[in-house]
Amino acid sequence: MNPSTRTTPLDVIRSLAFYVAFYLGTPVFVALVWLTSLVGNAPMRRVVRGWSRYHRLCCRWLLGIKLRIEGEMPDEGVLVALKHESFYEAIDLPMLLNTPAPFPKAELMDIPGWGWAANRYGAVTVARGDGAKALRAMVSSARGFAAVGRPLAIFPEGTRVPHGRVVPLQAGFAGLYKLLNLPVVPVAVDSGRFYHRRWKKPGTIVVRVGARIEPGLPRDEVEAQVQAAINALNV
Repeated sequence: MNPSTRTTPLDVIRSLAFYVAFYLGTPVFVALVWLTSLVGNAPMRRVVRGWSRYHRLCCRWLLGIKLRIEGEMPDEGVLVALKHESFYEAIDLPMLLNTPAPFPKAELMDIPGWGWAANRYGAVTVARGDGAKALRAMVSSARGFAAVGRPLAIFPEGTRVPHGRVVPLQAGFAGLYKLLNLPVVPVAVDSGRFYHRRWKKPGTIVVRVGARIEPGLPRDEVEAQVQAAINALNV
């Protein structure tokens, strides 16, 4: 085993401290989400961003995981295609982007409480295999969020991919790109090097913003450009 990937006793202690702090603190934010939702969506979204900030602080001070952003994250209604290596970037989305609209799977929206909160926050439900009607609803929802300047945050690989691996993009990404007719901003993330599923390791996660890709490209071309950009940190 490479010494840089070997789990040490300190890694275990750090990770346990993180799990205690983050997972005991999260219910407080959940309660605040419910309370602030009675006032309006804007206060509720600030609480979600606060939860994301809390996660980032727990990572920094308990795990020793820092974050470095290379380039400027978009602050407009574009399609942001991110590499997905761990839960880190999923939880960090409200900090990375200004009120992003994520694309959760339909089964997640069926979870009691979670689905309700996601709908209030504003998300585009991905109902795979539900036909043209579901696709039209998804595109209509995404267009609505983009029209008010909310970035559309998607993981085009469809699932978490271990660091260093390259997998084909989901077929739905190219279809979404074509139907939305929006620019794509690809983002590389190397969180899988440190934010492991169990025992996490200290280090600096890099988020690298790629060159903007304009709408209207053929499927093979846009997929090739996005694939290259989101895997730019696979070294």
